[in-house]
Amino acid sequence: MSWPLFAFLTAFFESGKDVFAKLCLQRCDEYLVAWAWRLLALPFLLPLIPVVGVPPLGAPFWGALLVSGGLNVVTAVLYVRAIRLSDLSLTVPMVALTPLFLLLSSPLILGEFPGPVGLAGVLLIVAGSYLLYLGQRSRGVLAPLRALLGDSGPRLMLLVALLWSITANVDKIGLRHSSPTFWALAVNLFIACAMLPLVLRRRGALAGMGGSFAPLLGLGFCGAMTSLCQMTAISMALVPYVISIKRTSTVLSVLWGHFLFGEQGFRERLAGTCIMVAGAVMITLGQGR
Repeated sequence: MSWPLFAFLTAFFESGKDVFAKLCLQRCDEYLVAWAWRLLALPFLLPLIPVVGVPPLGAPFWGALLVSGGLNVVTAVLYVRAIRLSDLSLTVPMVALTPLFLLLSSPLILGEFPGPVGLAGVLLIVAGSYLLYLGQRSRGVLAPLRALLGDSGPRLMLLVALLWSITANVDKIGLRHSSPTFWALAVNLFIACAMLPLVLRRRGALAGMGGSFAPLLGLGFCGAMTSLCQMTAISMALVPYVISIKRTSTVLSVLWGHFLFGEQGFRERLAGTCIMVAGAVMITLGQGR
C-alpha cells in the first residue's frame, strides 16, 4: 500500500480516538483517559512484534524515545483536557495548525522559507480558525478572535499542535533507527509507564474504569492504529506530507461532534475546518517548491 492510504487511515483512526475519548470523559478522570489511550494500545501492538521482530537499536533511538515520549506525556494530558473543556468541533481543528508551526520552525532550524503557495496556506488556516467562532460575530468583528483566545480548550490544543510539530520530526528519527511497528510500541509503552505515577497520585482517578471499559478499549485500539499507520506513512514519505493528510481527521471530528454529541454551530465549524485543512495541504505543496 502507498503512503497516502496509511496517512488517510491515520486520519480515520485519529477521529475515532477523539470520539472514544469524549465518551470516556463522561465518567472517567482526564488523566485516566490520557493514560488508557496509551496503555490499552499495547495489547494491539505487542502481538505484532514476533512478526516484525526487534530491530537493532542504537543511541539515536533512545534519545528520540526520551524526547518524543516525554513531550507526548504532556500532549496526552493537554489533549484530553482540551476535549473535556470544549466541544470536539472547536478543539480538535486546532491541531490543523501543526503545519503552520512547522513553517515557523523550519526557517530557524533548517533555513527553509515558504514560497507563495505556503504563505497562502497560512492565510487559509488563520481564516479557518476565525470561521470556527463565526457564530459570535454579533458581538463584533473581533469577537471570534477573542473567543478563540479566551476558550481554554482550543488554547490547550494550540499548545498540543506546537509540541506535535516537534515530536513528528523526532518520531522519524526514532523509526529510522528501529521500525514503524517497534517505534509505535516503544513510544506508547514509554508514555504509559511515565504516566502511571500521575494516575495513581490522583485520588479516585481509577473510578469509573470498570463501567467504561468498552469505550476505553476502543480508545486504545484507535490509538494503536493511529500510531501504527502514522509511523508507517512517515517511514515512506516526508513528515509534513503525512501530517497534513492526517489533519483531515478534523473534518471527521466536527461531523462526529455534531451527529453524536449534538454540538451546535455545525455549518461554520465545518466550513472553518475544511478551510484549515486546505491551508495545511497548501503549506505542504508550498514546501515542495
